[in-house]
Amino acid sequence: MSPVNKIVVGTRGSRLAMIQAGMVIAELSRMHPGLEFEPLAIRTTGDRRKRVSLEELGGTGIFVKELEEALLNGDIDMAVHSLKDMPTDTPDGLRIAAVPQRADPRDVLISARGKLAELPAGATIGTSSPRRAVQIKAQRPELEIRPLRGNVDTRLRKVSSGELDGTVMAAAAMMRMGLEDRITEYLPVDSCVPAVGQGALAVEIRAGDDRISGLVSPLDHRPSRAGVTAERAFLKALGGGCREPIAALGTVDSDILYINGMVANCEDGRILRAEAEGESSDAEGTGARLARRMIELGAAELIGGIQA
Repeated sequence: MSPVNKIVVGTRGSRLAMIQAGMVIAELSRMHPGLEFEPLAIRTTGDRRKRVSLEELGGTGIFVKELEEALLNGDIDMAVHSLKDMPTDTPDGLRIAAVPQRADPRDVLISARGKLAELPAGATIGTSSPRRAVQIKAQRPELEIRPLRGNVDTRLRKVSSGELDGTVMAAAAMMRMGLEDRITEYLPVDSCVPAVGQGALAVEIRAGDDRISGLVSPLDHRPSRAGVTAERAFLKALGGGCREPIAALGTVDSDILYINGMVANCEDGRILRAEAEGESSDAEGTGARLARRMIELGAAELIGGIQA
């Protein structure tokens, strides 16, 4: 356990993850000037095995498991995650104590050859995200999608070197790293629905740790939490760990929650989209309702394993 005046904040060790943890630490330090918040980088399975595809690694939890184990063991007092990396089920003994205000959830294209509509036939786009790949191919079927893993700097370097004509990234990552000038185009959410939780952070703590809960709860942004709660409920109702593309974006306006969802089939490229709305106080119910609507519209035919 940490000394009373020191709070250990667990994070992945990538540059982006450290920046994100630093953002949370800066805000906590401002609110609690008498405490010391110390970041601790922890290597996760996804970080150690960068040459293995996400599908081979299992896809869910590979960037959070070791952080959650450190929390449960008392090695850290809280963990800062990219919320999109978190499985829909939180382990017993842990809970998400805060979802800070979400950054731009959109995907962006980085390319030296122009916007998506301007790229020549046969241009290569690097991404290991089936969600991104299927939506890009739906718009530009003549482009070539190549698998691409690695941190932000690695992906950008492959574009700068000409090894790839472009790559698709999260806008939030580019903005947090001060790389907005590298963005060629922000992709509209109606044609490229973001990953569940994209652009949002989550502060995870031990359940029942009232002291830490009291420290971080002021960071919680209710509209952002409502949006991601609906998205995660949607994903969970559709099977959660499915390898097929599933995406959603929840937004709140005047206490009304709007959620757009997308499911697709990687093999034939079929895409199904739908939307729902409800009270922001019933975010989980709204997300689950959208999932049921998608199943009624034929999502089960696109995603294996869904029980209608």
